[in-house]
Amino acid sequence: MFTILQKISSPSDLKSLVPEELEALCGEIRRHIVECCSGNPGHLASSLGAVDLTVGIHYVYNAPSDRIIFDVGHQAYAHKILTGRMEAFRQNRKRDGISGFPNRDESEYDAFGVGHASTSISAALGFAEAARIAGRKEKVVAVIGDGAMTGGLALEGLNNAGNSSADILIILNDNDMAIDGNTGGLHSHLLKITTNPTYNRFRDKLWDRLGAGKARQRIQKLVRKTKQGLVTPSGGDLFEAFGLRYFGPIDGNDINQVVSTLERLRTIGGPKILHVITKKGKGYAPAENDPTTWHAPGTFDIATGKRLGGKTTVSRYQDVFGEVLCEMAEKDRRIVAITPAMATGSGLTGFAEKFPDRFFDVGIAEEHAATFAAGLAAGGMKPFCSIYSSFAQRAFDEIIHDAALQHLPVVFCLDRAGLVGEDGATHQGVFDLASLRCIPGMTITAPANENELKDLMHWALREDRGPVVIRYPRGLGEGLDWRAHEPADIEYGKGSKVCDGERVAVIALGPEVNRAMEAARRIKEETGRGPAIFNARFLKPFDADILAQVSEYEAALTVEEGCLKGGLFSEVAEGLALAGAGTKVRGLGVPDIFIKQDSQAAQRKDCRLDAEGIYSELIGWFR
Repeated sequence: MFTILQKISSPSDLKSLVPEELEALCGEIRRHIVECCSGNPGHLASSLGAVDLTVGIHYVYNAPSDRIIFDVGHQAYAHKILTGRMEAFRQNRKRDGISGFPNRDESEYDAFGVGHASTSISAALGFAEAARIAGRKEKVVAVIGDGAMTGGLALEGLNNAGNSSADILIILNDNDMAIDGNTGGLHSHLLKITTNPTYNRFRDKLWDRLGAGKARQRIQKLVRKTKQGLVTPSGGDLFEAFGLRYFGPIDGNDINQVVSTLERLRTIGGPKILHVITKKGKGYAPAENDPTTWHAPGTFDIATGKRLGGKTTVSRYQDVFGEVLCEMAEKDRRIVAITPAMATGSGLTGFAEKFPDRFFDVGIAEEHAATFAAGLAAGGMKPFCSIYSSFAQRAFDEIIHDAALQHLPVVFCLDRAGLVGEDGATHQGVFDLASLRCIPGMTITAPANENELKDLMHWALREDRGPVVIRYPRGLGEGLDWRAHEPADIEYGKGSKVCDGERVAVIALGPEVNRAMEAARRIKEETGRGPAIFNARFLKPFDADILAQVSEYEAALTVEEGCLKGGLFSEVAEGLALAGAGTKVRGLGVPDIFIKQDSQAAQRKDCRLDAEGIYSELIGWFR
């Protein structure tokens, strides 16, 4: 099937290949990625674009002794395939299969575990300094995308790296730009000169002989100005200002240029950055033509490029959020929407089209998104800031310092809250309830269904008590006709009793209310009796009336798709203890472990958060 790829069991096998074979290998890797991802969905477009670059890195460097650190990891599929996981890649992102991202527990070639953006430079600098202190002669390479470079952590890492003498190569994988027309023959010639070992030895000796006086400063200033004049169209002056030597840009989809450039750069010490241009979706036409859709396309037919996902009339929570926000914004010009590079995934593309002057995609910059939203609120706007739950962790300080402390009415819409499925441990949105509950003045809500999401959005617009969190899960809602639903009045801090019962009170938060109702109906069908069910709706402030009612039952069971420690279970247990109630309290939620990749349904089953798990926990009380 593959003439070259089947011979590659580790990066060392690349060393014997000739340039023509490297190019053919890149084609075979792309074919393998497309074939695997067609039936087993993954992050496709970015990985296809980075194949030649990844092959070149492993051809020139000697992993695992040389450290190769990927940012985010969306582009790391070729890396996994080249490092002994070609067949395992068929089980990418599946239960008991390999992770969709580099993972230190999975392979010695995965030097640093990733999943969130902008971490690679800081981690690589740590590796480089550790090697220096220990006296190890290893090379360190960080691969970061142009999107991740907008993150504050990446800029902090750049600033620190530029002020160090660490032997580190940062590769900027720029897959959203084309090489400028004025960087042709002259630019290529300049690149060859600046990466030439002889030139660099002469350069270093010249600076040493000139010493630290004014003569050296004047000559260096002249050199910088001349070089900047040549590379400014590529943005090199920005990185030079950070103290890093800049090289590029080069065509990252030209394996020969990648290899020749990396071979030269390997001999140059100190902190440096190589600007590489790649094309998302390279080698597969549908992905090249629409890289946004093909970032994570689901299953598809390879020959036609037709996506095969089943059709449904049930709306996603993300779509409800986006459409309702548009309706609200039609009537209230104060409403603005903010997202850190997640407009499509958050359901905000329609808002962006209708209200471009009130829509802000701030890039991968969650901290900035939170403080920017706080500034908008202080300026009289009503910001709805949509962030994936697992990424909102990065803005914890800003939520406290800039929103909560100043009582600013920012509505933080935490998308992908709860268990997220195949993306695994790095992306689980299960920490928000526990982490945000401790913040004074914070309001935390979770809708049980699409109608309640609509209700809470309208309620949050009217409120002016400080920051509000509305959390909702990834994927489909309950199938309600939410468009026909007229927003109901929500009372601050109030939940509701949705089902009468005896002996046991079940307090559920978010869509888990529906799973609890399923379990209760089954128990009543089998025994004629069953538990009472409460929809908490608010975690903070928690409904004191619900707590008082629960204290009259023999036992209470909390159900939440979040960490058991610190969330709803903690809130109810603490409240009952403080009230001196004798009610026995148990909780169902995410245990104190990191949940690995699997389907959402399987993860919920493992955590006993499906209807069957809730039923099993309760049935003993009624038999």
